[in-house]
Amino acid sequence: MNSFNDAWELICSYCQNKITEVAYNTWISRIKPLNLDFDSNTAYLIVPNDFHRQTIKRCYIPLLNEAFEAIFDNKFEIDLKTPEEANIPTPVKQVIEEKSDTNYEYTFDTFIVGPSNKFAHAACLAVATNPSKAYNPLFLHGNSGLGKTHLLYAIGNEIKKNDPDKVICYIKGDDFTNELIESLRLAKMADFRKKYRHADVLLVDDIQFIGGKESTQEEFFHTFNALHEAHKQIVLTSDRPPKEIRTLDDRLRSRFEQDLIADIQPPDFETRIAIIKRKAELLDLDISNEICEYIANKLKSNIRQLEGTVKKLKAKSFLNNEKPTLNSVQEVIADVLNNDVPPEVTVERIIDEVARTYGMTPEDITKQKSKKANVSNARHIAIYITRELTNLTVKEIGNLFGGRHYTTVLYSITKVSEQLEKDRKSKELVDDMIKNIKDR
Repeated sequence: MNSFNDAWELICSYCQNKITEVAYNTWISRIKPLNLDFDSNTAYLIVPNDFHRQTIKRCYIPLLNEAFEAIFDNKFEIDLKTPEEANIPTPVKQVIEEKSDTNYEYTFDTFIVGPSNKFAHAACLAVATNPSKAYNPLFLHGNSGLGKTHLLYAIGNEIKKNDPDKVICYIKGDDFTNELIESLRLAKMADFRKKYRHADVLLVDDIQFIGGKESTQEEFFHTFNALHEAHKQIVLTSDRPPKEIRTLDDRLRSRFEQDLIADIQPPDFETRIAIIKRKAELLDLDISNEICEYIANKLKSNIRQLEGTVKKLKAKSFLNNEKPTLNSVQEVIADVLNNDVPPEVTVERIIDEVARTYGMTPEDITKQKSKKANVSNARHIAIYITRELTNLTVKEIGNLFGGRHYTTVLYSITKVSEQLEKDRKSKELVDDMIKNIKDR
């Protein structure tokens, strides 16, 4: 391999096949390679901020270790640094951030249009051509891996091409929450509001993740109003339409529904073939029509799976110095299909989601001494969800939540169960959290 960047692409592909797309896009894809020191066997990586670093350390270091060993056949210590620590200036967020796949431009020209996405594509093109005057807001929804993020970036890139002075801000719903929490903690809300409310175009991916988070929804409501009243363009994506985000505030739901809602469906056979061939062309990979058709027949519902398969074939071809064969394709697809099984839910993931929902830190939920009502309620719910989604015993759950006695765990489970039976909103909130946890 020519550089650490080349190796990092292979490491990312390895990780992408081991975790859900939401988890990969939220946490792994935003890591950048810095330096690889073979003398000390240390890999230096750049993460956006300290919150991101702590999450990687809690949840994804074993996966990264596994990926490095698979690619290099050698173990590396992983050192995570923020841009400030690595003396890398943080750019002003006026342009769309680069995707990790540098061989692929997220533009309308590289988006394969078919019957399943024709309407959404036309709506996005109209918005990019005439910002704030065509559809505002534009709300895209569809299952993961169907091209929503591609279209979101295509809008930003097209607007920027036509008017370089436009301030374009891209953010994931989850990251909006994280940045809000960090800004509150550091008393930097003025900077936070300036960043989002002074944008000419706001692109929000996976907006469903703000559902149920009161402080986040309150802040986003005012951000939305400020931008809309100033005739600035807003584009949102979600895995479901606004009416199905049950924990979304009614006032936000009505705003999300006030203009155009467009859905994206899985691609048909011909579109899948076109996607495979385009990706192979971009990667300079020679694959036969037989292989294209085999992939298209096996993977029918997820564009990222199609592109990921081609990327993995490219990696195998690169490492083994041979053209893709039907046998090698079968091996890659078997890995993709096996990895499509949802990963085991971890307690850390549950605690992170509950903490974000209630605007607190994971430590608030797990520490023994805090008896504040809001913290206790969040802890009860985290314990209840842990019991619902894992096979841990009540004793093991108690140990993970600050060494609590098993009778305390049983009390929490009973208390939440009764609460959910009586309170529809509480049930919707917990159901949404469980869905978010499973989707990560």
